[in-house]
Formats: sequence, C-alpha cells, structure tokens
Amino acid sequence: MANKVFHVMYDDDQKLMDAARALVSKGIRVKDVFSPFPVHGLDPVIGVKRTRLAIASFMYATTGTLLAIFGTWYFMIHDWPMNIGGKPSFSWIENAPAFVPVMFEFSVFCGAHGMALTYFLRNGTLPGMPASNPDPRTTDDKFVMEIVTEQNGGMSAAEIENLIKGTDVYELSIKEY
Repeated sequence: MANKVFHVMYDDDQKLMDAARALVSKGIRVKDVFSPFPVHGLDPVIGVKRTRLAIASFMYATTGTLLAIFGTWYFMIHDWPMNIGGKPSFSWIENAPAFVPVMFEFSVFCGAHGMALTYFLRNGTLPGMPASNPDPRTTDDKFVMEIVTEQNGGMSAAEIENLIKGTDVYELSIKEY
C-alpha cells in the first residue's frame, strides 16, 4: 500500500475551519495547513501545540541587554571616558540611568532580529532553502490542508478521500510517495 498525500484546497477560511473540525472529529490527523494569513483558532483544532518562541525572544532580548551593558561600560567608562554634563566617568553604576535608553533599544533590536532569523530558519524560508508550499495560490487567496495517510493509522486512502469529499472542498490533489 503506497502512502498518499492529500492537498485539500478551500477558498474561504471559514470553510477550512469547518472542514478541519469535521475531519478531526472523524479521526483524521491534519499534518499542516498553508494559508495566506493566520486563521485564528485553527491551531487547537488541528492539534498544533503552543510554541516556545516567547522564550527564544526573551533570550535574544536578554542577550541584547547584556551586550548593551557591556558596551556602555566599555565605551563610556573603560575605553574613552568623557565628562558629559558633569557626570562621573569612573563608575558605570552612577551613570546607569543615562544608559537605560541604549539598553532598551539594543534589547529590542536583538530580540527583533533574533526572532526574524528564527522565523526564517524554523519555516525554511531563507534564500536557497527548498520551498515546501504545495500550491502558490496559498500566498494569494486559497487555503490548503495537507493530510498524509501514514499519519492516520489504519484508515485507508479511500476512506480519507470520502470524508474529505464530504466537506465543502474547492479542489483536491492526491499524490503518492
């Protein structure tokens, strides 16, 4: 028995949501969904767990804060101390309030850039990485649900196809691999 991949296309996000609920309630596991915009509420329906991206963002921002603290100490206290506005140039702790904007901005900078790189790496969308999108229309106005027979233990491809055709499907593509 060859494994099959079903790419089920819908032309509306509500039709996709209704079909996902119907298929999951019948025991079908949805592998992935490709859509032109986030469909709110779809993740718990198809069983996608919450990510740890917030932890990664916090770590990137904390790294930025530590680098800013080190940088302000090195540039303003150690390497080239300057008397600016009568502030003492021999202690970082006495000048810390003046460095808060620098630390905040560098934290945001590192957090944002770190998350952008994480997004590109995690989704495989860096230049040179192979595309995994099954249909380019999903970047415009269509929604594709990917279902694989090997992940739906025991259900035959014909059973899955019949259940899919029971939804308000726009287009169905079946490939063997």
